Amino acid sequence: MKAYKGKSVFGGIAIGKIQVFGRGEKQVERAKTENTEAEIRRYRQATKEAVIQLKALYKKALREVGEDCAAIFEIHQMLLQDGSYRESIEHIIQTQQASAEYAVARTGDHFARMFASMEDDYMRVRAADVKDISRRLHSVLQGGEEDKYSLKEPVIIVAEDLAPSEIARFDRDMALAFVTVHGSPDSHTAILARNMGIPALVGAGLSLDDAMDGKQGIVDGTDGIFYVEPDGETMGRMRQAGQEELQKKAFLQTLKGKENSTLDGQNILLHANIGNMRDLADALQNDAGGIGLFRSEFIYLEREDFPTEEEQFRIYRAVAEAMGKKRVIIRTLDIGADKQCGYFRMEKEENPAMGCRGVRLCLTRQEIFMTQLRALFRASVFGEIAIMYPMITSVWEVRKIKEITEEVKAQLRARGTAYGEPEQGIMIETPAAAIISDQLAGEVDFFSIGTNDLTQYLLAVDRQNTALDAFRDPHHPAVLRMIETVVENAHRAGIWAGICGELGADPELIRDFLAMGVDELSVSPGRILPVRKIILETDVSGYKNEWGKSRTSG
Repeated sequence: MKAYKGKSVFGGIAIGKIQVFGRGEKQVERAKTENTEAEIRRYRQATKEAVIQLKALYKKALREVGEDCAAIFEIHQMLLQDGSYRESIEHIIQTQQASAEYAVARTGDHFARMFASMEDDYMRVRAADVKDISRRLHSVLQGGEEDKYSLKEPVIIVAEDLAPSEIARFDRDMALAFVTVHGSPDSHTAILARNMGIPALVGAGLSLDDAMDGKQGIVDGTDGIFYVEPDGETMGRMRQAGQEELQKKAFLQTLKGKENSTLDGQNILLHANIGNMRDLADALQNDAGGIGLFRSEFIYLEREDFPTEEEQFRIYRAVAEAMGKKRVIIRTLDIGADKQCGYFRMEKEENPAMGCRGVRLCLTRQEIFMTQLRALFRASVFGEIAIMYPMITSVWEVRKIKEITEEVKAQLRARGTAYGEPEQGIMIETPAAAIISDQLAGEVDFFSIGTNDLTQYLLAVDRQNTALDAFRDPHHPAVLRMIETVVENAHRAGIWAGICGELGADPELIRDFLAMGVDELSVSPGRILPVRKIILETDVSGYKNEWGKSRTSG
């Protein structure tokens, strides 16, 4: 038996056959071309095909692992079409009369070295992304490659390293675990594996060879150990640990149908965050009490042009009808920052996280906004739809939205089209909105606290910059006090307040949120039952004393 220590990306136990994954990369030889214009056209056509492939990967990742991970493939599309990258390739083809393959390889190596040499950790990660897109371009230019990602049986995949696009192409039902010799727990690859819910290790420090292929292996994602040809004692111990993991999952299934009520009788709504109709099945399967956040921007991101009112209406109606009498909160278009959509033709911004995004885009491009609102008001006839507006910072924005919704209703009346009167609320995700939440509460029906952006803006830490992980503290007293303030102001005004950010599923904070009196937690579908378990086991009245003391000292 051999044991290799790595860095854990995702916990759990995987036992099965090892499959060594190799790309079989070869040095690209320099080849001369007499017709540089034809070679440039061939490169440009390959770029178009590569973008199509990346869009397909984006949709697959969006369906299987959610928006944060799917965004990796948007970044790859942007890198592929970056002006400097493109100009370098075409310059090499023209001046050196080189083949497109050689120009892509040279440019990829140059840009990868450039990124790898940077001091910023976040920018160094881009080196792997450039290698990935260059590898993809080369494959397209060569007419594609044999599908090495089709697994015939469940296996533990072992590799020198894996690109995000490679992780996404494996069948998640056949990939038991991932182990890589290199890599960082903060890389895009690691994030993607983590969100797939598959045990994974990076930086395992093993010497990779084909002799390992086909042998029995164990990945202990909890302790970060990879066993090759485990002995009987280790196999028995790991099988026991695996059974305990399965028992925990089975126990959670017994919580379906139970009320989200604490030991001392405090009830809380437990809803699901979804990005599209495909996520709806997961929400229902995990016993969601409603949809606390439908990210409508993905209707736009998955298309090549603006969705029509009728197309949007059909989607919103279908979600409302599927959920029956359960509330469905649909967030209006939140394009911008890390979610870019080419056909919107938005101007490049130096700091897009603080730029024209969310309600700012909707108020400056009102026809797009009104098209969505007409679809939402029409769909609200068919279920319990509520509308939520993102990136609010002031009262005037809310009042402007009200003017626009009145105009939308007038348009529908003039057409003789039926519409409902959905609840209307706002996201509290900027410090400005949180600080004036007492004023905003009088204007809306509910608050939903977006903790991801609230933490980012409050701590001045870019949520996309992994180099700042040590400074990103969602448990920071300032974040928690601001959440508490928002909840108190909501209740004083007689409206409810929920949390729809990732923090809502944090097991270390759920009791705190209960003590604050948060009315709703909206989490990813797979987190609903673990959160319910904590709710059912909590005595809020007893916890409040302990919580109060810790807050005072914190």
